[in-house]
Amino acid sequence: MRIDLHTHSTASDGTDTPAALIRAAAAQGLDVVALTDHDTTRGHAEAAAALPEGLTLVPGAELSCRLTGPEGPMGVHMLAYLFDPDEPELLRQRELVRDDRVPRARAMVDKLRALGVDVTWEQVARIAGDGSVGRPHLAEALVELGVVASVSDAFTEEWLADGGRAYAPKHELDPFEAVRLVKAAGGVTVLAHPRAAKRGHVVPEEAVARLAEAGLDGIEADHAEHGPADRARVRALAAELGLLGTGSSDYHGTRKDIALGAHTTDPEIYGEITRRATGAFPVPGAGGRPRA
Repeated sequence: MRIDLHTHSTASDGTDTPAALIRAAAAQGLDVVALTDHDTTRGHAEAAAALPEGLTLVPGAELSCRLTGPEGPMGVHMLAYLFDPDEPELLRQRELVRDDRVPRARAMVDKLRALGVDVTWEQVARIAGDGSVGRPHLAEALVELGVVASVSDAFTEEWLADGGRAYAPKHELDPFEAVRLVKAAGGVTVLAHPRAAKRGHVVPEEAVARLAEAGLDGIEADHAEHGPADRARVRALAAELGLLGTGSSDYHGTRKDIALGAHTTDPEIYGEITRRATGAFPVPGAGGRPRA
């Protein structure tokens, strides 16, 4: 089985609609794909409706969090799978994050303009469309203006990375609270790309250990922004802490140069994720069971 547990659609900052993403996943020969848009489940229904026979959808989200305390402050992302999307406390927190995205993006536009970049809010809003506006949309605006060569080049201290010249904070969950809330909603949590240094930070192993003690289920090891040594270390850390080690593409359509299924999760790990979840269930494609 080929299993990709981290993708984004136009419901947040991807360029494929949820239905188009599902078609692309099927064309790539995936058996299982998770839709994990930032802080929203808005694309799930469209994705489920587009499922062909042989492809299974894992409903999820990528939660915006901020680690404080001795290891922080730093932004971290928490992948949440198979939780009850209507659980009131988690829903309220997701709405708080989403509602703060527009004021935060406008503040970053103002900072960019103060740095001499001729970006406008109208340009960023056009790029974001109906999605949850975020830094990738600002990064694409910088690409359009010729300020940087690629979206990833915008995520540096010079521009949009945490603490960067044009960075502005938004409401974010404490990651320990995120683990608690997702668990209470019947879901499973996986810490996303913990060693993606180009984003401006590496999550300290001490923080990962504390999250594991708090109930974190897994950690994303195989990711495009992890080099071979990083992947090996994350897998070793997962073994030390009793965490599930996952792999995934973090697909964003044309916004990032990474293909669906570029990194995948072992079927046994996926099986354990589904066994632990009680808030929701994987959605098989029309007509039946996923390919074996």
